[in-house]
Amino acid sequence: MKKLKIGISSCLLGESVRFNGEHKRNPTVIDLLGQRFEAVPVCPEVELGMGVPREPVRLVGSNMRMAGESSNPYQKVPPGISKSPPRVVVRMVGAESGKDWTEAMAGFNSKKLEALRQQNLSGFIFKSRSPSCGPGQVSLHHEQSGEKSSTEGLFARALMKHFPSLPVIDEETLQDEIARAGFIACVLQHGEEFSGDSGKREHTGKNEGGSV
Repeated sequence: MKKLKIGISSCLLGESVRFNGEHKRNPTVIDLLGQRFEAVPVCPEVELGMGVPREPVRLVGSNMRMAGESSNPYQKVPPGISKSPPRVVVRMVGAESGKDWTEAMAGFNSKKLEALRQQNLSGFIFKSRSPSCGPGQVSLHHEQSGEKSSTEGLFARALMKHFPSLPVIDEETLQDEIARAGFIACVLQHGEEFSGDSGKREHTGKNEGGSV
């Protein structure tokens, strides 16, 4: 029986690719692979060329308004016109140096997603809370207000947008037995539906497999 391929953040497989030269080997992830699944390791930050060890990065959000729109909160808005909230632009920067990696990561994502399309993935296991790989609950630091909220890592966001029907999960959620069983079921179903039809691997449409 041909193994289904699952993309996995490399550090979860025991690869020493984290910013401090360590790994986050996860026994649950390793055990899940077994004889049914084949791992396709991905580490966006290393593959981008950031090196090991490296300066840690974080996500920062900046408010951006439309051209001609005032940022003055006290400016009156004409009757019948609603004042739209500013759009938050998310950037990936060095935690100490402030070096901006956003554009480089966007370029990497474009090339990597095409390469992964050729791999015919049936699922993806992300590293939780990673600025590049976290599928949610990644800290977002707002420059103007100093407040914090949560978002997705830049690579995870791009992958989920590019492959909206691909089942995804992070290693923390995977520890839950019910969530793990649901993820495996979605992966198997996805593999059956798309086997032998690489043309469908572009995964357009609704996120039917979805994150779990």
